[in-house]
Amino acid sequence: MRVLGIETSCDETAVAIVDQSRVIHSQLLRSQWAEHRAYGGVVPELAARAHLQILPDLARAAMQQAQTRPEDLAAIAVTAGPGLIGGLLVGATYGQMLALAWDKPLLALNHLEGHALTPRFSDGIEFPYLLLLVSGGHSQFLWIEAVGKYRLLGGTLDDAVGEAFDKAAKILGLPQPGGPSLENAARAGDPLRFALPVPLLGRAGCEMSLSGLKTALRQTALRLPQPLSPQDIADLAAAFQSAVGRMLQDRLHNAIAMVDATAGRVGIKQFAIAGGVAANQYLRGALADTCAQLGWRLLVPPQSLCGDNAVMMAWAGIERLRLGQGGEQIVTTRPRWPLSEMTVPTESEG
Repeated sequence: MRVLGIETSCDETAVAIVDQSRVIHSQLLRSQWAEHRAYGGVVPELAARAHLQILPDLARAAMQQAQTRPEDLAAIAVTAGPGLIGGLLVGATYGQMLALAWDKPLLALNHLEGHALTPRFSDGIEFPYLLLLVSGGHSQFLWIEAVGKYRLLGGTLDDAVGEAFDKAAKILGLPQPGGPSLENAARAGDPLRFALPVPLLGRAGCEMSLSGLKTALRQTALRLPQPLSPQDIADLAAAFQSAVGRMLQDRLHNAIAMVDATAGRVGIKQFAIAGGVAANQYLRGALADTCAQLGWRLLVPPQSLCGDNAVMMAWAGIERLRLGQGGEQIVTTRPRWPLSEMTVPTESEG
């Protein structure tokens, strides 16, 4: 069962072909960041135009790389939301055209579900498991019970972790995308030089908040002689990253306690991280320490599967196809689509 996945929810155009044995036959991704860099962020109209130009050639290349013919495919899986509406429309329309031309079932999928199911592809784990989904637009702890059955334990009250990293990088004058730039700067920094607050430390629940930490970073930076020296920037980046890591460790403690306190879940000790921020090595290490202390198994996808990618969408398509879903005629794109609105596939959906 091979599925062709298409991902165009933001500024990266991605196509992949994956099979039910968890083999990647092709995986292509084209970043648009060079076109957006001058604007300091993603421009939705530019992103949509770039997807339109890139996607047909990328899909052809993916089919050639995988040595796959249309008749070899079981379905086409496209991201239908959440994301930038222009990019979603391009990917969904192109996927719908391929499905019609090749007479294949079409699956319109949730981008967040792609992230949520990635640990099943990368590590082959069984349900259930605890997940921290951290990306530029989403930060939430989820209890993953089955395909389509996701329980939100706690989310961000303001900025997502990836968004906060990007904004912190701007405060420090670091280039975008901010997450990798800040992580790189922090490697040369002293996280103890500046005492930045750890959001929600010691409070109940596993909600997250980063707006106060971001404000504290800005105020601390403004109190220093201007322009900031390279060491100032490195130390501030290290302090910011350390505070985020301590917050996530504290929230993970609470999330694990919530799982352990629920009847029938004792003994389930699998914790996975997914989303673009999962590529941050410092945060991985901080969460690995917490898991080691509590006796939980930590699973982190390879870096190529942390950010937006089409492998996760093809795999999510396989997960739903195996349960009987598939065959949408018209794709409805949704810029907002919470995982709480997902449904468990049934045979009647096929």
